[in-house]
Amino acid sequence: MDISKMDRYMAPVSIASLPLLTIFLCGFGLFLLAAFTMLQVTSTKYNRNLPKELFVAATSSIFLGFGSVFLLLWVGIYV
Repeated sequence: MDISKMDRYMAPVSIASLPLLTIFLCGFGLFLLAAFTMLQVTSTKYNRNLPKELFVAATSSIFLGFGSVFLLLWVGIYV
């Protein structure tokens, strides 16, 4: 196996787009986190909607998770 004949690995996401992805994903995740917090604060035990709460919490978690990964990549910690 000759390494010089192998194709060089190219990242699926451009290095130049990491800051934009980080800011967008973390920002939208924090917005959904604020929406979830307001949903919890303003609802009573009689008008809570479990599927809506789970959807907002899971979506926020996904956006914040991917935003954190892109933040690590942006600062040079390659995971």
